[in-house]
Amino acid sequence: MIALSLRLRKPFRILPSFLMAIFARKKQGESNDSLQQRFKKQVQKSGVLALLRKRSVHSKKRNRLIRRKRALHRENLRAENKKRQFYSAM
Repeated sequence: MIALSLRLRKPFRILPSFLMAIFARKKQGESNDSLQQRFKKQVQKSGVLALLRKRSVHSKKRNRLIRRKRALHRENLRAENKKRQFYSAM
């Protein structure tokens, strides 16, 4: 019986315990290719690799001024969209 599994070498503090291992056991009459595809799909759905890639590179925290400017910009865009929706319904 063939089984594929993804286990991380050392436990990372960034991953919850339920994301530590992903298993795919070969079903009766299943080819190795379809087993591999199924395993790959499970890994993609779980988001483990995306999370690890994201956390592997340190991203600098944005300073307060930039965060405030972006928040104001978002607020203005939302207000404009609300106006457009209101006037388009008339």
